[in-house]
This record gives sequence, C-alpha cells and structure tokens, in this order.
Amino acid sequence: MIASRLQGIPPTIFTTMSALAVRTGAVNLGQGFPDVDGPPDVVAQAVAALEGGANQYAPGPGVPSLRQAVAEHQRRHYGLDWDPDGEVVVTTGATEAIAGATLGLVEPGDEVVVLEPYYDSYVAMLQMAGAVRRPVTLHAPDFRLDADALRAAVTPRTRFVLLNSPHNPTGTVLSRAELSAVAELAVEHDLTVITDEVYEHLTFDVEHVPIATLPGMATRTLTISSIGKSYSFTGWKIGWATGPAHLVGALLAAKQWLTFTSGAPLQPAAAYALTSAADFPKQLAASLHERRDLLLTGLAEAGLPTPTPDGTYFAVSDITHLGWADATEFCLALPERAGVVGIPVQAFYTDHPDAGRQLVRWTFCKRPEVLAEAVGRLTAADLSAR
Repeated sequence: MIASRLQGIPPTIFTTMSALAVRTGAVNLGQGFPDVDGPPDVVAQAVAALEGGANQYAPGPGVPSLRQAVAEHQRRHYGLDWDPDGEVVVTTGATEAIAGATLGLVEPGDEVVVLEPYYDSYVAMLQMAGAVRRPVTLHAPDFRLDADALRAAVTPRTRFVLLNSPHNPTGTVLSRAELSAVAELAVEHDLTVITDEVYEHLTFDVEHVPIATLPGMATRTLTISSIGKSYSFTGWKIGWATGPAHLVGALLAAKQWLTFTSGAPLQPAAAYALTSAADFPKQLAASLHERRDLLLTGLAEAGLPTPTPDGTYFAVSDITHLGWADATEFCLALPERAGVVGIPVQAFYTDHPDAGRQLVRWTFCKRPEVLAEAVGRLTAADLSAR
C-alpha cells in the first residue's frame, strides 16, 4: 500500500513515454536527454578519478574542489559571492536539491507559489512536505508570467516561491521585468525563493537573469543548478545549490538522510568541467539554437506550427486543430501512427489541467539527423484524429 503522502501522484510521464519509444522503436523526442555525451576531457577526468581511488564516500556537502568551482562559477557569471564552505552544497542532481530544499525548509501547511505547468517532481515533493500549492498558470502560446495573477496567488500564509527559469516544459525564459515582479513580492511579503536554473546557459537570443542578482534577493534565494544539462551529462546526477548559509544548511539537513553523498569520482570531473571546460555550454547553446530551428521548421511542415522557445531544449505545439480529445491520446497513438514519441504537456498541469490539455512537448537535444528523421516521419503521417 502506498503511503498517503504519495496518494494521487502518478508515475512520472517520462518513464511511460520512454518505455513506449523503446517498445515501438519510435524516435524519442519526449524525454530530454542528449544522444551525444559532453566533453571527452571531462569524461577522462572521471576515469582518472575512478582509477585514482576516488571511490569511497565523498564529504556530505560535496568535495571541496567542486564546491569551490561552483562558487567561482556563480561569481564569474553573475557576480554572486558565496562561501564554498557553507553556502554551496553538492546534490544528487537538481532533483535531489529540489527534494532537499522542500523537505528542509517547507513546513506542513505552508503555501508555496509555483509556476504551472510544473516540472513533475515539484508537485510530488510539495505534496510529500505537506505544502499547499498556490499555482500561477502560464498560458499558451507565449507562456508569459502574469504579474496580476502572481500577486493574487500570494496570501498571508504564503512562505515560498518555487521558481523555474529557463522553464521546463515551455522553454520560456523569464524576463528581468517578470523576475522583478517576483522579487518585489518576495521582499514585500518576506518570502523565500527556491529557484531551479538547470538550463541557465541554454538560452537563445535572450538573457538569463538569476533572481538572486536582483535587489534584496541574495539573502532570500536558494539557487539550484547542475552539470547535467549545461554539459550533456544528465546521467551523472551531479547538482548543487547556492545561497545564504541558513538556506543551504536546511537543504543539507534533509539531504544527509536522502543520499548523504553520491558520485565521488564524478564530482572532481564536474569541478574540472566548470573551470577547464567553461566554454562548452556556450558551444552547446549555439548547437541547440540550430537544432531548435531545424525542429520548428519540420514541425511547421508537418502541420504543427510551434512557437519559438527562448531557452531549454524543448518546444511546445498546440494540437487542437487535429481533433484529438487531448494530448495524451495523441501521444499514445503517435508511435504507431508516425513512429515518434512526444510528451503530453497536460501531465505537468495539475491545478488547471485544461490549460495544457492540447499541448505536446518535443525535445531538440538530439542529433540533427535524428531530428530530421523524426520530422520526416511526422510530415509523412496523417496526424489528425480518426
């Protein structure tokens, strides 16, 4: 029997759709993992660490070299000055950082403002923590943050904002003005912001602004990121959080009972990536920009015109004109119909499901030839409901 704290939380949609891709031999444009690894010299550093004896427990907060590299990264890119010995913690990916932050900071009954559609672990962790979601829904086709809706979501019981920009699944990158609206509310109502910025370096023609850099926010923001997306090592599960010691300490207090530590030989390699392969994320973003445009052109030719995302490696199509009951029905039929897998965005809407009922998310973090094969299949197929 599943505990009550997990009741009503479905299995992650990524497991379902990736299994469907394997079973049918479809091109998987659903789950967002690259099909090419990151820099070989970073892999070589992991091999050297394995062969050099870095195979026992790493320190709970993370190996010193990685904490130092993360602190230097934040200073170099954003001018944020964090002490690697108390204001940086290494986690088992950003997913554990979200879990640790939620379990370490949020009390049962606390209200948490969160942008819908949500990355699916947010809903699960907030429910496990006994939190009350206060959704602010981003609506197609532009998925912009409505400042009035944001303000309306805050009540006297609100204590946190769980933010995600660049945003998964929509690809929206919140503007400085949108983030300023969040910051002003946070200062006015004494809110703590937990911000997931794993796609921080994967933006296209727009600026990523960490909310911690805005006035009054450094002392009330816990920032989460990872090596997975920026360096194409999603399977390494090496993430981190930075911020004032009381917020990082709360995350660490929970994390020590989750994994305690992980990836001992991968942490020095991640430190090397942040310092000695610092140009790779920019190169990856340029490549993704080209692949984004390839996918969008192909989707339009297939009768799926799709708004241009500002960042991440996802694009969202509205399939209302195809006549399907919802995006889940479409995505379950698509592997047999066209040999392609997408993700129904309605899986990421919980409080206002109608807003995502007809939306499908595609990833463009695959090789160009894979994207070309996928859009060729979509163009050749009859995608309408029948």
